[in-house]
Amino acid sequence: MKTISHSVENTLTIGKAIGRRLTPGAIILLEGGLGTGKTVLAKGIAMGLGIKKEKVCSPTFVIMRVHKGRLDLYHFDLYRLQAPRDILNLGYEEYFYADGAAVIEWPERLKYLLPKEFLKINLSLAGKSKRCLHFKASGARHKKVLEGIYENIKY
Repeated sequence: MKTISHSVENTLTIGKAIGRRLTPGAIILLEGGLGTGKTVLAKGIAMGLGIKKEKVCSPTFVIMRVHKGRLDLYHFDLYRLQAPRDILNLGYEEYFYADGAAVIEWPERLKYLLPKEFLKINLSLAGKSKRCLHFKASGARHKKVLEGIYENIKY
Protein backbone atom coordinates (compact mmCIF):
# COMPACT_ATOMS: atom_id res chain seq x y z
CA MET A 1 0.00 0.00 0.00
CA LYS A 2 1.17 3.51 -0.73
CA THR A 3 -0.15 6.94 0.25
CA ILE A 4 0.95 10.55 0.02
CA SER A 5 1.05 12.87 3.01
CA HIS A 6 0.59 16.49 2.00
CA SER A 7 1.66 18.08 5.31
CA VAL A 8 2.97 17.51 8.83
CA GLU A 9 -0.64 17.46 10.07
CA ASN A 10 -1.50 14.84 7.46
CA THR A 11 1.44 12.68 8.58
CA LEU A 12 0.29 13.01 12.21
CA THR A 13 -3.21 11.91 11.18
CA ILE A 14 -1.83 8.85 9.39
CA GLY A 15 0.25 8.02 12.47
CA LYS A 16 -2.79 8.43 14.70
CA ALA A 17 -4.75 5.96 12.54
CA ILE A 18 -1.89 3.47 12.94
CA GLY A 19 -1.61 3.97 16.71
CA ARG A 20 -5.32 3.40 17.27
CA ARG A 21 -5.08 -0.06 15.72
CA LEU A 22 -1.96 -1.33 17.45
CA THR A 23 -2.15 -4.31 19.75
CA PRO A 24 0.37 -5.53 22.34
CA GLY A 25 3.57 -6.74 20.71
CA ALA A 26 3.19 -4.65 17.55
CA ILE A 27 6.43 -3.66 15.85
CA ILE A 28 6.49 -0.68 13.50
CA LEU A 29 9.60 -0.11 11.38
CA LEU A 30 10.13 3.43 10.06
CA GLU A 31 12.60 3.64 7.18
CA GLY A 32 13.69 6.69 5.23
CA GLY A 33 16.42 9.27 5.00
CA LEU A 34 16.99 12.24 7.25
CA GLY A 35 14.08 14.67 7.21
CA THR A 36 11.53 12.33 5.64
CA GLY A 37 9.13 12.45 8.60
CA LYS A 38 9.89 9.34 10.63
CA THR A 39 9.71 11.14 13.99
CA VAL A 40 6.59 13.07 12.93
CA LEU A 41 4.92 9.76 12.07
CA ALA A 42 6.08 8.34 15.44
CA LYS A 43 4.42 11.34 17.16
CA GLY A 44 1.18 10.54 15.34
CA ILE A 45 1.39 6.89 16.37
CA ALA A 46 1.88 8.06 19.96
CA MET A 47 -1.22 10.26 19.65
CA GLY A 48 -3.20 7.20 18.53
CA LEU A 49 -2.03 5.47 21.72
CA GLY A 50 -3.19 8.40 23.87
CA ILE A 51 0.25 9.96 24.33
CA LYS A 52 0.77 13.70 23.85
CA LYS A 53 2.82 14.34 20.72
CA GLU A 54 4.94 16.92 22.59
CA LYS A 55 6.34 14.11 24.75
CA VAL A 56 7.76 12.33 21.73
CA CYS A 57 11.08 13.44 20.31
CA SER A 58 13.81 11.69 18.45
CA PRO A 59 15.61 9.46 20.97
CA THR A 60 18.80 9.55 18.89
CA PHE A 61 21.14 10.15 21.81
CA VAL A 62 19.58 7.60 24.17
CA ILE A 63 18.57 4.95 21.56
CA MET A 64 15.15 4.33 23.18
CA ARG A 65 12.45 6.16 25.14
CA VAL A 66 9.37 4.70 26.83
CA HIS A 67 6.07 6.60 26.71
CA LYS A 68 3.00 5.56 28.73
CA GLY A 69 -0.32 5.38 26.91
CA ARG A 70 -3.10 2.90 26.10
CA LEU A 71 -0.13 0.68 25.25
CA ASP A 72 3.40 1.58 26.27
CA LEU A 73 5.29 2.98 23.31
CA TYR A 74 8.93 1.89 22.99
CA HIS A 75 10.41 4.45 20.60
CA PHE A 76 13.79 3.41 19.21
CA ASP A 77 16.07 5.53 17.04
CA LEU A 78 18.97 3.43 15.82
CA TYR A 79 20.67 6.11 13.72
CA ARG A 80 23.81 6.05 15.87
CA LEU A 81 24.00 2.25 16.04
CA GLN A 82 27.29 1.13 14.49
CA ALA A 83 26.56 -2.60 14.56
CA PRO A 84 23.65 -4.79 15.71
CA ARG A 85 25.68 -6.01 18.69
CA ASP A 86 25.60 -2.45 20.07
CA ILE A 87 21.95 -2.94 21.05
CA LEU A 88 22.37 -6.33 22.73
CA ASN A 89 23.10 -4.88 26.19
CA LEU A 90 19.91 -2.79 26.05
CA GLY A 91 17.78 -5.94 26.25
CA TYR A 92 15.91 -4.89 23.13
CA GLU A 93 13.97 -8.19 22.94
CA GLU A 94 12.13 -7.31 26.15
CA TYR A 95 10.75 -4.24 24.39
CA PHE A 96 10.19 -5.71 20.93
CA TYR A 97 8.12 -8.57 22.30
CA ALA A 98 6.47 -6.91 25.30
CA ASP A 99 2.90 -5.79 25.97
CA GLY A 100 3.51 -2.40 24.38
CA ALA A 101 4.24 -1.33 20.82
CA ALA A 102 7.74 -0.77 19.45
CA VAL A 103 8.39 1.96 16.89
CA ILE A 104 11.87 1.65 15.40
CA GLU A 105 13.50 4.40 13.34
CA TRP A 106 16.45 3.26 11.17
CA PRO A 107 15.55 -0.46 11.59
CA GLU A 108 17.91 -1.51 8.78
CA ARG A 109 20.75 -1.08 11.30
CA LEU A 110 19.48 -4.15 13.18
CA LYS A 111 20.39 -6.41 10.24
CA TYR A 112 20.12 -10.02 11.52
CA LEU A 113 18.30 -8.90 14.71
CA LEU A 114 15.36 -7.53 12.73
CA PRO A 115 12.06 -9.08 13.87
CA LYS A 116 10.33 -11.43 11.43
CA GLU A 117 6.88 -9.85 11.89
CA PHE A 118 6.32 -6.10 11.58
CA LEU A 119 4.61 -3.25 9.83
CA LYS A 120 7.23 -1.45 7.74
CA ILE A 121 6.68 2.09 6.55
CA ASN A 122 9.20 3.58 4.16
CA LEU A 123 9.01 7.38 3.99
CA SER A 124 10.47 9.43 1.15
CA LEU A 125 10.31 13.01 -0.05
CA ALA A 126 7.68 13.67 -2.70
CA GLY A 127 8.03 17.44 -2.95
CA LYS A 128 8.65 20.36 -0.62
CA SER A 129 6.05 19.38 1.97
CA LYS A 130 4.83 16.02 0.62
CA ARG A 131 5.93 12.62 1.80
CA CYS A 132 5.34 9.27 0.14
CA LEU A 133 4.64 6.42 2.55
CA HIS A 134 4.98 2.81 1.39
CA PHE A 135 3.53 0.20 3.76
CA LYS A 136 4.44 -3.48 3.99
CA ALA A 137 3.12 -5.89 6.60
CA SER A 138 4.70 -9.14 7.67
CA GLY A 139 2.70 -11.49 9.87
CA ALA A 140 -1.06 -11.82 10.48
CA ARG A 141 -1.22 -9.24 13.29
CA HIS A 142 0.50 -6.56 11.24
CA LYS A 143 -1.50 -7.37 8.10
CA LYS A 144 -4.67 -6.79 10.13
CA VAL A 145 -3.32 -3.41 11.30
CA LEU A 146 -2.52 -2.48 7.70
CA GLU A 147 -6.02 -3.44 6.53
CA GLY A 148 -7.53 -1.29 9.29
CA ILE A 149 -5.48 1.79 8.55
CA TYR A 150 -6.04 1.44 4.81
CA GLU A 151 -9.73 2.11 5.42
CA ASN A 152 -8.90 5.40 7.15
CA ILE A 153 -6.08 6.91 5.12
CA LYS A 154 -7.35 6.61 1.55
CA TYR A 155 -7.38 10.06 -0.06
